[in-house]
Amino acid sequence: QVRVVESGGGFVQAGGSLRLSCGASGSISSISSMGWYRQAPGKERDLVATITSSSSTDYRDSVKGRFTVSRDGAKSTVYLQMNSLKPEDTAVYYCSVNGTTHWGRWFNSWGQGTQVTVSS
Repeated sequence: QVRVVESGGGFVQAGGSLRLSCGASGSISSISSMGWYRQAPGKERDLVATITSSSSTDYRDSVKGRFTVSRDGAKSTVYLQMNSLKPEDTAVYYCSVNGTTHWGRWFNSWGQGTQVTVSS
């Protein structure tokens, strides 16, 4: 079993900053990638940013230059620093983790999500 827990969401005014954290624990042998997705009311869940085990990153266009994804491999933790927040960034943010378990099985696990609300 792999458990994923996010934290750090909240309410902020436009132009403000928030930092999200996500930790993975359990029967993890290795992590290949960790990422952040978001889902606004009535919309699909979209990719925000991902980071691989080699620290290669990818961002959706609308957050480039404002958001930064990073990870602490030793702690199986991924962070999302969000600056210059806009009302359109309001959503539930989910953490996704891909890797292999101690039994050699691939897994893809998700957290419960953390709400980010940006007021205008």
